Amino acid sequence: MATPVPQEGKVAYTFVGKAGLRVSNIALGAWNFGEEPGSTRVDKISEEDSHKLLDRFAEWGGNFVDTSNVYGTGRSEEIIGSWLSKRERDRYVIATKVRFNMDPTNPNQIGLGRRHITQAVEDSLRRLNTHFIDLYQETLLTMHDLVRCGKVRYVGASNTSGWQIQKLVDTADKLGIPPVATLQQQYSLLQRESEIEAFQVCKLEGIGVLPWSPLKGGLLTGKYQRDKVPTEGRLGWAAADEKRANETSPAWSKIKEDERVWNVLDVCKKFADKYGRTVSQVALRWLLQKDIVPAVIVGARTLDQLDQNMGANGWTLSAEEMAELDEVSAIPIPYPHEFIKKVNVIRTNPWQPSCYIQNQ
Repeated sequence: MATPVPQEGKVAYTFVGKAGLRVSNIALGAWNFGEEPGSTRVDKISEEDSHKLLDRFAEWGGNFVDTSNVYGTGRSEEIIGSWLSKRERDRYVIATKVRFNMDPTNPNQIGLGRRHITQAVEDSLRRLNTHFIDLYQETLLTMHDLVRCGKVRYVGASNTSGWQIQKLVDTADKLGIPPVATLQQQYSLLQRESEIEAFQVCKLEGIGVLPWSPLKGGLLTGKYQRDKVPTEGRLGWAAADEKRANETSPAWSKIKEDERVWNVLDVCKKFADKYGRTVSQVALRWLLQKDIVPAVIVGARTLDQLDQNMGANGWTLSAEEMAELDEVSAIPIPYPHEFIKKVNVIRTNPWQPSCYIQNQ
């Protein structure tokens, strides 16, 4: 039997940007729900184990589950749908997405065109066993029609550049349709590039940032050693064949030579020891205390991993500790952003909305 969830460690609930929607500050990512027959991947889990994770997440107070139609080619949504059928639907916020190819034999089963989106949302509703999707993440005009007919409640974007998210904001304003509520973006102590532009737009426009891969493929768990090639998890999977390396599973040959990675881990370890926490909990806590982040999307294969992630709640890093993590994880700011920041230091006006990059 699992250990009872500590009351002081339960989730907090936050508003998603300017939207009236309230979500748990930790969201459960369902990317790994659903075993894939014949696949060599070891990070997918069965429906039974997925339901156990969802049950435990609900015990922590979690109400926000993130998935996509492409996860397991629909299997993740089906597993969530079978779990939702035994629950009170209105207590949970379900986010899903559309874009990637669902059928390689059909050239129209991909992209963000109206035909694909409208078909994809119907398919997602069926798989999720629900009449509406709380947060549907991708585009505008078709999304607006889906909102008007009640199939989607809020619209979000994911994986955009700064100019793209600003274009979405401006287009929604010009058309007089509800604005984008969220931006789901890779964000962690080791992935801060979006702070330079995209998150400045979010801060100024009231868009909530939902970080995915907050532990950088497991690198920020603290379980890896510089002089030992990983053999487990996503980093081990990528290390065995660096052709598999990507943004969430970086190539080990690059990681081991990156001083910034190991300096960040050293500081996380220092604070973990101070508070009796884990390195991953420190990394998640840093994100939870960023003012543009209403919720962090975490993944888990086991109940223990989920409980470890949920332990990012119930305590706080000091302002000085946040500043130290900001400094050790800082990235070079490219031109013209560095130049603009430098020449405007003395022009900071407390009565004007501040640029996120100035508050690092």
